[in-house]
Amino acid sequence: MSAVPVAVPRSRTTSASVPRASGASTAATATDPALVRRAVKAAALGNAMEWFDFGVYSYIAVTLGKVFFPSGNPTAQLLSTFGAFAAAFLVRPLGGMVFGPLGDRVGRQKVLALTMILMAAGTFAIGLIPSYATIGVWAPVLLLAARLVQGFSTGGEYAGASTFIAEYAPDRRRGFLGSWLEFGTLAGYIGGAGLVTLMTALLSDGDLTSWGWRVPFLIAGPMGIVGLYLRMRLEETPAFAAELEKAETNRPKVPLREMVTGQWRTLLLCVGLVLVFNVTDYMLLSYMPSYLTSELKYDETHGLLVVLGVMALMMVVQPFAGALTDRVGRRPVIAAGCAGFLLLSVPALLLIRQGGLLAIALGMGALGLLLVCFTASMPSALPALFPTRVRYGSLSIGFNVSVSLFGGTTPLVVTALIGATGNMMMPAYYMMAAAVVGGVAVWFMTESAGRPLPGSAPAVEAGAGTPS
Repeated sequence: MSAVPVAVPRSRTTSASVPRASGASTAATATDPALVRRAVKAAALGNAMEWFDFGVYSYIAVTLGKVFFPSGNPTAQLLSTFGAFAAAFLVRPLGGMVFGPLGDRVGRQKVLALTMILMAAGTFAIGLIPSYATIGVWAPVLLLAARLVQGFSTGGEYAGASTFIAEYAPDRRRGFLGSWLEFGTLAGYIGGAGLVTLMTALLSDGDLTSWGWRVPFLIAGPMGIVGLYLRMRLEETPAFAAELEKAETNRPKVPLREMVTGQWRTLLLCVGLVLVFNVTDYMLLSYMPSYLTSELKYDETHGLLVVLGVMALMMVVQPFAGALTDRVGRRPVIAAGCAGFLLLSVPALLLIRQGGLLAIALGMGALGLLLVCFTASMPSALPALFPTRVRYGSLSIGFNVSVSLFGGTTPLVVTALIGATGNMMMPAYYMMAAAVVGGVAVWFMTESAGRPLPGSAPAVEAGAGTPS
């Protein structure tokens, strides 16, 4: 007995009849591996561009403070710069509420092309803003405006990119393929941070402050054009195309209220998972460079090189960890990361505070390997929380609310806590608190490795045989 195949328009996919032990069969979507690779590359490039900006902004924060927020107090300058950094995260939920539901209605590919344009424009604009010495208070105002454009656009980026990869990936390889999204994150961050490190080493403080800081932001223009080209060449995901066919005409509009109230338990779970993921992520990749320089008075160039080395290590491990989640499951890997941050945050930070190059490298390396537990798991685990018809919208809302409240504010909050208490161990305590929240979320989440996405047919790779 054979099943009725699921037709997938506008995508080079086919339907396969998948036998079950009972003798029944179910239609499965078989996706062209070449098309999957193109989808992964295009999605990862957008994430790389987003984090190229974050890497540049975080690593050049001290210089930006001098350019846009003149003050005799270096701590006040740094707080002002991170305040503008955090402001972008306040509008991310708004972007998620706009782009997420739009992606569930008109398609993932169209919305991802739009977010790419806005991200590139916002980053490029920062490189064109005159300094405070030239236009006065309008300089920080324009910086804030550009950051708000970036924040609004990124509200639809991560959820869309992870959804795009997850809906293309075969069930058995979703963890491995999804891990390349965060590989793009690390590559973009290394590109941005590495460029700043090179410029810091080659340019004098005067040159860096007067014109050098602009160069990394201006590079975003050409990067955006390349990313837009790749995304425009993509086809819609098989899962969304199947939803369109079931609706026969246009995709029916899902009310925003349904995306929230209809999914509130899963949204809370999403917020908890994203909290531990992003607090630890922004702590290590965004805050620690400034912590080493401003709080520990460590040599700036050496500190930057250590962090870049940690990110390079993470890139090497990332695909293997993603493949591991396909074998042992997402829950065990995420749980291991939560336990590691709970137990090792204090020892790792004590090592970093020793100030020696080896001690800093060991402490940062330990935190980086723990972070891989999240970067390798979340791109496949988070989209699997929601059904296809509301996946982009609900994930955008849950992800961005959590990032805005907890992730993007991490550098600002920790800097303020250290300033208020004088306790240099605050970064460790903050990561430990996040690990507890993440551990509770892992306890309640359902394992998704090797299983079809909710609301979607089983997905197999063309020529790979049938799933078990």
